Amino acid sequence: MSQSGTASAPGRTPAWRYAVGMFGTSIPINMIKGSMILFYVDILGLDVRAYGVVMVIYAVIDALDNPLLGHLSDRTRSRFGRRRPWLLVGAPMLAACMIAFFSAPTSLQGAGLVLWFAVFAILCEAFDSMLNANYGALLPELYPQERDRAVANGLRQGFQLVALVISLAVTPLLTTEVFGTEESTRGFQTTAIIYGAVALVVIVFMALGARERPRYSTRERPLLLPSVWSIVRNPMFWSVGLIGACYGTAMALVLAGIQLYVRYSLGLPVGNALYLQGIVILVSAGGLVLWTRPGTDPGLAFRVYLCAYPFVLTAIGAVAARLVSVPIETPPEAAEPPPPVPGDESAVERPR
Repeated sequence: MSQSGTASAPGRTPAWRYAVGMFGTSIPINMIKGSMILFYVDILGLDVRAYGVVMVIYAVIDALDNPLLGHLSDRTRSRFGRRRPWLLVGAPMLAACMIAFFSAPTSLQGAGLVLWFAVFAILCEAFDSMLNANYGALLPELYPQERDRAVANGLRQGFQLVALVISLAVTPLLTTEVFGTEESTRGFQTTAIIYGAVALVVIVFMALGARERPRYSTRERPLLLPSVWSIVRNPMFWSVGLIGACYGTAMALVLAGIQLYVRYSLGLPVGNALYLQGIVILVSAGGLVLWTRPGTDPGLAFRVYLCAYPFVLTAIGAVAARLVSVPIETPPEAAEPPPPVPGDESAVERPR
């Protein structure tokens, strides 16, 4: 006889098998977000204004496609379930688009480079949204009991931390030192192929083991416009959405710029981002342990996650920044000559 909470009931998806899917969904998109500026703007020479325009479009599509993809998933009826078909389709598509994203020909310039960047950045975002909308929807369906759901969620956050270590901290080392150089794109392409293959295997493994409950598929299929209307008129959607947008924007800026910060502000090889981001992720791992202390109250856990942690860490960073002294050195060739001293004939240029 199995002990309660330690073994899965017959026909139930083991918590670890569902949770490992977070590892597969996190690696591709974090490599994209963390390396896109260095790859396209710094190495390939993409106009930073074009980059900004594309990212605005990227953000708008990201806001719109999540509810649409969720709606299509809710209406799906198949012998494989509602969520698994989308996962099995989205995984290879995301892997292929990520590889293409980091395989831009070095001969591309101007409008051609902008078009390549825009197409594959938006496609990567769309397939990432497809995966995460369906992956997230599986959690309450696979684990209707709060305790089982908390175990599965805790495990997937652990797998996400491992993915962050690899995709954010290790990636700069792989792309610029192990598989390539800081001036070439070869390392990015090789790393993208490896990450894409790993993500594909992990997501497919998770999806094939997910045992969806048939009773959820017997419900009436929701209509698009009534569903959208019920969402937009809910005040909680706007309040939570605004907080999430502010938090996500700040995180995206940090992730996108950290490698350039290491290269140009610190004057170090890009591979040294391994140590900077690794320390941040380790601190976050410790915070994850404390974050589980609010118990089963999701409202309190949400407020701690989005308010307490960022405030405390930002305050510590602000205090620490006051202790940093950055020397300002003027290169010898840029130094202005001293003004001539009156009566000093050696300082007067003589006619030749």
